[in-house]
Amino acid sequence: MNLEHKVAVVTGASKGLGKAIAEQLIHNKVQVYGIARTKNALTQLRSDFGELFIPVVLDITNQKDVDSWIESTFDASHTPDILINNAGIGSFHAIDDTTHEAWHKMINVNLNGVFYLTAGLVPFMKSKDYSTHIINIGSILGTAGRAKGSAYSATKFAIQGFSQSLFLELRHDQVKVTCLNPGSIETDFFSSSGIQSHDHMLHTRDIADTVIHLLQTPDNYLVSDVTIRPLIPKPG
Repeated sequence: MNLEHKVAVVTGASKGLGKAIAEQLIHNKVQVYGIARTKNALTQLRSDFGELFIPVVLDITNQKDVDSWIESTFDASHTPDILINNAGIGSFHAIDDTTHEAWHKMINVNLNGVFYLTAGLVPFMKSKDYSTHIINIGSILGTAGRAKGSAYSATKFAIQGFSQSLFLELRHDQVKVTCLNPGSIETDFFSSSGIQSHDHMLHTRDIADTVIHLLQTPDNYLVSDVTIRPLIPKPG
């Protein structure tokens, strides 16, 4: 895909990996709708990134709000070419210490929000006469489980199945679907989720560059699954 003048939707865009992806898309002259719940952070990114960044204060777990935003933003003359489902949260505890609230919150953000946004945008993406692209940010914990990570892993395994099914469903409509599964990334996800960080974590810019590479592949070229790990593993 030639990225210049394309339109992208990026969730979790206010910080971390989502911010890095939005920045690299804008560097490639893509108009980015950056979705997050934090207005101040999005306003700052508008100032930093310029007019190609359109801040969208939206809770992706609220189906009515998602549908309303899509209806008010896109029509036959203005449609998205790229969807990056990046927003996600994690909480890592033994199963008997995992609260129902934590379980439902991870399901809502990591899975339901992805479904609401994807289901709403796919009709527009299918209408194109060239290939469009959905990239779902999964996790290596969606390929192999982790002790004290049952809830988070369940959501990321679900994203794997969701992505694989979407790929098979949408390939004949020229909609590419990729599930990108990174290992530990140097963001505040770890400090907020209770996992110990380490010195060899992946950098957000490197993952963002991988996203750009995936998007720039030829129309008849699809990488359906990508797993990225730090070369040097976490100590212990």
